[in-house]
Amino acid sequence: MMKYLFLLVVFALGLFVPPALAQTESGFPTSADNLAILDYESGEILFEKNARVPMYPASMTKIMTALIVFDRIKSGALSLDDEFVVSEDAWQRGGAASGSSTMFLEPNSKVKIRDLLRGVIVQSGNDACIVLAQGIAGSEAAFADLMNRKAKELGLDNAHFVNSTGWPDPKHKISAYELAWLTRHSIAAHPEMFKIYAERTYTWNGITQANRNPLYGSGIEGVDGMKTGYTKISKYGFVGTGMQNGVRRIFVINGLEANSARRSESRRVMRAAFGEFKVYKLYKAGEKAGSAPVFMGKSEAVDLVSSEDVSVGLHMPARAGLKVQIKYLGPIPAPITKGDHVANLIITAPGRETETIALLAGEDVKRKSVPARILASLLSKVRGE
Repeated sequence: MMKYLFLLVVFALGLFVPPALAQTESGFPTSADNLAILDYESGEILFEKNARVPMYPASMTKIMTALIVFDRIKSGALSLDDEFVVSEDAWQRGGAASGSSTMFLEPNSKVKIRDLLRGVIVQSGNDACIVLAQGIAGSEAAFADLMNRKAKELGLDNAHFVNSTGWPDPKHKISAYELAWLTRHSIAAHPEMFKIYAERTYTWNGITQANRNPLYGSGIEGVDGMKTGYTKISKYGFVGTGMQNGVRRIFVINGLEANSARRSESRRVMRAAFGEFKVYKLYKAGEKAGSAPVFMGKSEAVDLVSSEDVSVGLHMPARAGLKVQIKYLGPIPAPITKGDHVANLIITAPGRETETIALLAGEDVKRKSVPARILASLLSKVRGE
């Protein structure tokens, strides 16, 4: 009688590991409470530390605020030359009188959206955020609803926004992982508007303010974004991005104790993102990953092919610890139709969550004829199987 068992075929992938990477390292040291490093092209998370835990994003929230505006400009609902009025409320809560990051807008003045966006992105102006929120949705609370709707649309299910500025609120949270994905979407969906993040200074009301991006002036090539954040409860955080040799990396850090720590850690992480991390391409969609035995089939085995492109982002010293397992319940009974989900690819590596990829039958396998099945059954009994 045929026995069905869960079988694991384990590939350590050691033959692919360069000799220089023989040692295994479980992590990448960081003084940040939260860290996510993302490869832009593949969407692979290269490293994470507490990256899936909701955190207070402070002014990093403004990436979503700007995205809502970008979307409306792209759709034609708004123009960069449209003007919004600076309400007394926006001036009091976000203007010079507030003591917070401000664009120094004058109450009851009219300001073009192109200027307000620079107030948000370059100057981190809370007043500019509130003016945009009120101008678009009627109130900041209604604008936060738009932000939450966009978060759900993007699959950021743990994100929740209460305001447009990132001002502290117990319910206003997003994870570093989700912030990295939000940044990736913003860059991809609005490449022209993204260029505003690279502007080093902006002057409004006779006051010139420098972009707070700690990567600027670091000497690191290709940096062009993105947004800092700070409140007492969130501590110092930053979403950074840059491109070198056609490769873009995004990272999110948060929970640093001082501005100087944010500056030094951001620069260290950015350099490491390009120099110490790599995306390893394992299989293309449709590529054979292995095979599995077939029960009562005209073929004794069936090819297992990947259902999708499979890449793994890793800190390079951790490559030796990368393992790929093929798991199936087998032998797999015939008939089998090409494209059937018959096995799984299990990927594990130091410093990353376990990933499961569906493996599909690479071809049809017809069932044996009745006489052939009877003969196979008799032989199995004779052998004591």
